[in-house]
Amino acid sequence: MNNISTADLYDKYESEIQVLSPIFNDYGKIKQFFGTVFTVKLFEDNTLVREILGTPGQGKVLMVDGGGSLRCALLGDNIAELAVKNQWSGIIIYGCVRDTQELKNMPIGIKAINHIPVKSIKRNEGQQGLTLNFANAVIHQGDHIYADEDGIIISTDSLSV
Repeated sequence: MNNISTADLYDKYESEIQVLSPIFNDYGKIKQFFGTVFTVKLFEDNTLVREILGTPGQGKVLMVDGGGSLRCALLGDNIAELAVKNQWSGIIIYGCVRDTQELKNMPIGIKAINHIPVKSIKRNEGQQGLTLNFANAVIHQGDHIYADEDGIIISTDSLSV
C-alpha cells in the first residue's frame, strides 16, 4: 500500500478503527504514512525521543504523548534527521516541534499540534511502551496507524483498501 487514504479506510473499517481529533498539523515532507505504533510518554523532555529515533525504525511510527504542552518543542531538525537515517515511517507528537523550515524538506511524516522555537529540557525522563490516551483515542504500542492530509486513524489490525 503506497498511497493511503484515511477517508477510504474509514469508509471500509468504520466500526473497527479510532479517529484522532483533527488537532495535528503536517511538518514533514511526507504527508501519507503508516506503520506499527511505538509509544512514548513524557513531558517537556525529549531525551527519550532522541534515544528511540536513534534506533532502527523501519515500518514504525513513533507516537509521543507530550501532554499537549505548547511551552517547548519535542522534535527539531537534528532528531528528525536521526529518524530519517533510521528509516522511521513517521512521528506524531501531542506537543510541539521546531525547525519547521528544515522539517518540511525531510522525507518523513511528521505531525504535531503546533510549533515553537523553544528547545526542551533534558532530565532523562519519560516512559515507553505505555498505552496513550489523547486526541480522543486510546493508543497501544503495536497498534497500526495511518495518516494523511485528512487525518489519523488507529487500528489494532493491519488494514488494506
